[in-house]
Amino acid sequence: MFVMKRKLTVSFTMLVLLGRGLLADEGMWIPLLLEKYNIEEMQGMGFRLTAEDVYSINRASMKDAVVLFGGGCTGELISDRGLLLTNHHCGYGRIQAHSTLEHDYLTHGFWAMSPEEELPNPGLTATFLVRMEDVTERMLEGIDENTPFRKREKILEERASAIIDEAVKGTHYTAVVKPFFQGNQYFLFVNEVFRDVRLVGAPPSAIGKFGGDTDNWEWPRHTGDFSLFRIYADKNNMPAEYSPDNVPYQPKKFFPVSLKGVKPGDFTMVFGYPGSTARYVPSDHIEMLTENLYPELIKIRSEKLAIMNAAMEDSPAVRIQYAAKNASLSNSWKRWMGEMQGLEKMQVIDRKKVFEREFSNWVQADKQRTEKYGRLLAQYDSLYGIFGKYNLLYQYFNEVFFRYGSEIILFAGNFRVLEDYWQGDSSLAAYDAPVERLQQVAGNFFDDYHPPVDRQMFAAVARLFETTVEEEFYPEVWKQMKKKYGNRYSEWSDGLFEQSWLDDASQVKSFLAGFSPDSVNKLIQDPAYRLSMDARRFYYLRIVPEYMRLRQQISELDRLYMKAQIEFREGERLYPDANLTLRVSYGQVMGYEPRDAVIYRHYTTLAGVMEKDDPNVYDYRVPEKLKALYREKDFGRYAENGELPVCFLATNHTTGGNSGSPVINADGHLIGINFDRVWEGVMSDLMFNPEKSRNISLDIRYVLFLIDRYAGAGYLIDEMKLVE
Repeated sequence: MFVMKRKLTVSFTMLVLLGRGLLADEGMWIPLLLEKYNIEEMQGMGFRLTAEDVYSINRASMKDAVVLFGGGCTGELISDRGLLLTNHHCGYGRIQAHSTLEHDYLTHGFWAMSPEEELPNPGLTATFLVRMEDVTERMLEGIDENTPFRKREKILEERASAIIDEAVKGTHYTAVVKPFFQGNQYFLFVNEVFRDVRLVGAPPSAIGKFGGDTDNWEWPRHTGDFSLFRIYADKNNMPAEYSPDNVPYQPKKFFPVSLKGVKPGDFTMVFGYPGSTARYVPSDHIEMLTENLYPELIKIRSEKLAIMNAAMEDSPAVRIQYAAKNASLSNSWKRWMGEMQGLEKMQVIDRKKVFEREFSNWVQADKQRTEKYGRLLAQYDSLYGIFGKYNLLYQYFNEVFFRYGSEIILFAGNFRVLEDYWQGDSSLAAYDAPVERLQQVAGNFFDDYHPPVDRQMFAAVARLFETTVEEEFYPEVWKQMKKKYGNRYSEWSDGLFEQSWLDDASQVKSFLAGFSPDSVNKLIQDPAYRLSMDARRFYYLRIVPEYMRLRQQISELDRLYMKAQIEFREGERLYPDANLTLRVSYGQVMGYEPRDAVIYRHYTTLAGVMEKDDPNVYDYRVPEKLKALYREKDFGRYAENGELPVCFLATNHTTGGNSGSPVINADGHLIGINFDRVWEGVMSDLMFNPEKSRNISLDIRYVLFLIDRYAGAGYLIDEMKLVE
């Protein structure tokens, strides 16, 4: 499905204008295909290894040192004892889960000084890619444009299942078949999943999250964004559930750690699991995001974050409870703002439309192409006019009622299982398992829940829901509340929380401990539960079906449009959108100019951390020990010319999921950990700007300094293979 790059004679300006060409720094490439499409260019940029060194199934290669960390980050192995490095923000939820007021690891950091002190993390996984294989022919044989959608999906599902069964038969591996190029290509991924992953070390948030939301997506950056875990295996070095008898995993490959540093022009490679991009969408998609969806989502999250931030500033306990929730909300919130700004500055909608006019001319020049692709853009225009409305409803219901909304409404939804049993099997024994699960859910929920925050949150989202969503999309219970309280949203919230018992940990505990089928009557009368169930029913009956119907139609157009673009752009080298599979991106260390008369160099130092120090702001309170090390210039062997490097910039194409990815130099040595992108290039999920798209990485020398000089955990350094 990849097509080779032809020599282009048009100017660079036209390449950018039309979006037709790719610079070396753009792209998220499939490691299996590096030999065919990328290695010559990589070596021309300074890479001194081979494609086989990056990806091989015949011998140990870099892929064997890279893991999918949990469900959405990347990690890398840095010792022969399973020591794993990822971002602090990737390990944040686990660090928070182990934190209490007595042992506040978020504030003070955590360092296991022996294997016995390493902390287990139930449910956390580290997934290695064993091999990948192009299975396009097997998946698409006999399927053409006339195959009905549902039949096509059924065939693809059956074939994927057969391919997976064949691939893992007789092994302990797992596998998945994933579509590329919007379903025009398919790859099989065979994986090995380790389930005993323990926390080894993390700096305090004042280092690992230094700058907080203010510095997120920004440069200059001074964040020590790393955490350390260790993979454990059974005595045969095989994956196993947690057991005290497990031993550190011995990997096939781990990265040597370089002390050489970086300079402008150095080759860099990011190897990881980018989550999602949308490089080939039509202009209608960009218009929907920037004119319809993002402004409303930014507005509602701004209010939520303001409420959380105020409460977290007032109370250390609340800060611990809401740290991970706040980070989850704020990351996308700020990215959306950056995307809107970047897309506008690059005039992406206009550029897409120029490309679409050229594409249309190409289509119209051939009768067969006209029959196949002639109505594509008009169909997009028609569908997005309706889909934009339902996409906003789909996202907004999540913001108000479900994942990002009022916590009590989300929590109440867990109790539906009791009503389901009550309407079916009402014997007391039938409730044993769901009640036990609910006790666990409730324990986790109330550990990180503060009712006053939720009460304020509900009042805020109720007001925004009323001003954003048309009345025909109000759930029935919502209409009843509106009739009772009008526009007095604080009274909405007060009434809900005063009448509900689901925000009270002791009442929930008592309800579950003394549960009987008659208890369901108390549940179904609770206003939070009633609103949760009503909103859920409305959502799944009125919004989700239409959203999915329209999304399906757009997906079908996406597949056809992608196929047409591949034909139209024959001779160019195209990369598939990210889909949380292992990818390679490569570029060079380089600063940038964000705006007129502003020039950013490619690195930051510890001096910049001290310049930002502000004891009155939680995210900028530099720990005293770090200040002392700075004053004494006690940098060990990790400094360069008397300065301790902290972060650096490069031109690698990255996105969410690349968090924690190893940044590798020309010799295959670890020089940094990818953790962010600059504000001016955050729209690279939709269009890459070679002048301003930069990935931000933590310099590995700062990591080593913090482990060694700050934490005093030099035994971890001894595990690593350092390259002077």
